[in-house]
Formats: sequence, structure tokens, C-alpha cells
Amino acid sequence: MNLTMKGIVKSFGANDVLKSVDFHLNEGEICALLGENGAGKSTLMNILGGVLPADRGTIELDGRQVSFANPAQSLNAGIAFIHQELNLINDLPVYENMFIGRELKKRSGFLDHAAMYQQTKALFEKMEIDVDPGAMVSTLDASFKQIVEIARALMMNASIIIMDEPTTSLTDPEIERVFDMLRTLRAQKVGVVFISHKLREVMEICDRYTVLRDGVMVADGYVKDTSIAEIARDMVGHEVRTGAKEGCAPLGDEVLRIEKLTQEPYFRDVSLSVRAGEVLGVTGLLGDGRSELFRTVFGAQGKYQGQIYMHGKPVTITSTQQALGLGIGYLPRNRKENGIIKDMNILENGSIVTLPRLTRHGIIQTKEQLAQFGKQKKELRIKMGKETDSITSLSGGNQQKVVLAKWLSANPSLLILDNPTQGVDVGAKEEIYEIILRLAAQGVAVVVLCSEAQEIIRLCDRALVMYHGTVRAQVAGETMNEHEMMRLATGG
Repeated sequence: MNLTMKGIVKSFGANDVLKSVDFHLNEGEICALLGENGAGKSTLMNILGGVLPADRGTIELDGRQVSFANPAQSLNAGIAFIHQELNLINDLPVYENMFIGRELKKRSGFLDHAAMYQQTKALFEKMEIDVDPGAMVSTLDASFKQIVEIARALMMNASIIIMDEPTTSLTDPEIERVFDMLRTLRAQKVGVVFISHKLREVMEICDRYTVLRDGVMVADGYVKDTSIAEIARDMVGHEVRTGAKEGCAPLGDEVLRIEKLTQEPYFRDVSLSVRAGEVLGVTGLLGDGRSELFRTVFGAQGKYQGQIYMHGKPVTITSTQQALGLGIGYLPRNRKENGIIKDMNILENGSIVTLPRLTRHGIIQTKEQLAQFGKQKKELRIKMGKETDSITSLSGGNQQKVVLAKWLSANPSLLILDNPTQGVDVGAKEEIYEIILRLAAQGVAVVVLCSEAQEIIRLCDRALVMYHGTVRAQVAGETMNEHEMMRLATGG
């Protein structure tokens, strides 16, 4: 099925979100829909999905003009929207999830479990999906959950599938599994709208791309005719540096040293050090133990063997509170689960680490709290409304900046950043890079944990590659390249 959207206009009050946007998707094509947060991508797809009405413009499917008053009408027309937050029920088997809201029933009125199981099995066999229809969804990893969502869309006869950030929380092997599914969809003549901030993935899996900026379609074309640098420039409106870190500033004294640190089964005999002003990368693949290693340094992983030194003095870290007192800050891997507190507002999230310092006789000194957060808001260029707005009202990049703000307010001498740019757009990613490099220039020792080789190359002075819980090797200079890091991360 071919899709054409022409002259789509949408405003919310005085805010013009979409300004006469054109978008098209050919049958059996994977088209990336790109842009920074706030560019209008979600609004455009919500109009296609029947969630929002367009103020002006037309939608055509195979040359026939259509309009959707609700999501059900869009789905009936063959358009399925798979959101970033998957809509699966963990406590039900796969086949029941495939039929939620349209369950098959016997004449007696009871659910026809056998028929739902068999139809699910038949579709999985056709699509070469290696999942037991009777398995509980809770037993599946993130990639297979994503694949079940795609299969459910196909079960509802979808000819077009919209995928919003489908790989944000997936590991490299899981991403490849989803990409195999997308290639199968393409061969079956299903069109896919692929919304993502990961431009390397766009270059790998997509046929075409469309870029929105400030509600305007600024670029489109075939992926084979462009580059990551060109797409990034289209997204942000200026050149984005993608090369290695330029130069290496003089480093200060040693801040952290660990010797033969071990915590089975996660890591063993790990020794490393990082100095003031240095950005140390730690990379590898799923199960390499790097997150557990630095959660241990932060006092969040339990007992360990070996020795930790802070500023040359031996310490035994048993709690996060103690780690904070030693000058250690830690930005966790999963922002939504461990970084932000959804029930708190922006100000509370941005100052929770330093609340004891801001409290007198059990009362928070609001004036000091606002002043402290205001300084971080300005330095980190956090785009937000009021301090009392919900943290969830912010884009992913600005949420990440608030998480950074709460740690920077504590003035750490060592800052551990686990996957610091997860789920943020190109512009916000570049701003976070600048913040990290500025902190290093100010004498903070920074450790960046990341699987993306390009991010390690862009940020770090040197990097350690981990494999199955051990440090395989150090890379720096010419050896800090994608090929060498992947070779070491796979045991080479």
C-alpha cells in the first residue's frame, strides 16, 4: 500500500507544529522519519494514526483520499502504530496478547484458546518468528517483545507499520533480530515508518529518509545517496562534529583507582585508574560486566573483593550515600527506570541528591533550592516551562540534563555516566557531549560506559574494552577505532 500525505498543517493554539508537511511511503519500503524532539514527527504520525485531526492537508492510500477520526479507523485501513512503550501484558501468554481486544470465542462464549494459539503459530511460521505462542510474555527479552508487537500488527492485516524508537532499549544482538524482522516485512510488501535518533541504524536498515525541522520538511531522499553527517546537519540546521575528540588536555592527579576488583559472576580481577580531567571510556557487548563494575564503585551492587582507592586513599564503599560523600556521582543506564522519579516535578528531580544540604530543621530551603537548580538550568541549557511542571513533560534530552543537574549540584570529583545519550536526539546528544567535555576541562574525572563505538571515539581520551567480566585491552589514538573495539569486545 502506498501512502501520500500532502500539505499537513497542525497548530495547538499559537504554536504551529506542522507547516504544510509532505510525506510519502511506498509499498514494501522502510522510510526513516527523522528530526529533533519537537520537530513534529509524533504529531504527523498521530494524524496518520487517527489520534489527532489535521487542520489542513490530505491523506491518500493507493491514490484514494481518506481521513481518520480515531485510531480504530486508521487500523481498519491497514495502519498500525507501535509505540516506544510496548503495549503487551507480561502476565499473559503470547497468543493471548496477539488477540487483546478482539479475542476469538466459542459459541458458548468462552475464549477459544486453541484457535488463537493455532492462528498465532501459523503467522509465526510464515514470518519465521522463533517464539513459542504459549510462552509468557514476561519470559521474552526486549527484542522478542518488539517482534510480537510487529506480529500483532500483521495479524490485524496492517500494510503500514509505524515504529517509534524501536531499538532504544535493545542490545546490539537484539537490534539485529528486530532488523531481520523488518527485512522480512519489506519482502512481504509491508511499508514501515522508522522513527529513530540512531542515524547509523537508519543507514543500515532504511531505504529512504524524511527530515523534519521546526515543523517543516527540510530534506528527503534515498539513504544510499546521503551520509550520517548530512542527515545530522539537516536535523539540527548546522554542522555536527562526528570525528574523534580533538587533543588531550593536561591531566591532574589520580581520582579513582581499583585493583583486582571482583564480584562473581559479573566481573573479576579488574584494575584501572582515571585522573582528574580525563574522560575514560569503558565499552563491550551485552554481559561484559561494565555496568555492574561501576555500580559496585558507587556502592549499589553489594559486597566485592579487591580494593578501591579515591584520591590515593583506600576505601570500602558499602552504600550510595557513602559514595556520594566521597565525591562520586552516577548517572544510571536506564533513565526512565532509574534516573527520574516520574511522580516528582522538574525541580524536585533536579535537586533530590542535595536535599539534605538544602534542608534546615526538616524544612527545605526553597530559595536555595531554586537558586541551585537555576544555575544548572542555565549552564546545561535545559529547555523547560515551570520548575513545578512534571519531569515527564520534558523531552528525553532535557530529562537527561535534569538527571545530570542533580549530580552536578553535588560537585562530584568522579562522574560515572552509563549510556549518557540513550534515547536523545542528535542536537541534545551534541549538547550532552559538550557538557561532558566541559566537566573534564574543569577537572572532573569522567567515566563513560557505552556500547556505541562512535560515542566512545567522540568523547574519550582512551577506552577499556571488556569481555565476559574482564578488561580485554586498552585502546587509544589509532587503536581506538570501531573495528578494533568490536574485535576485542567479541573476544578477539
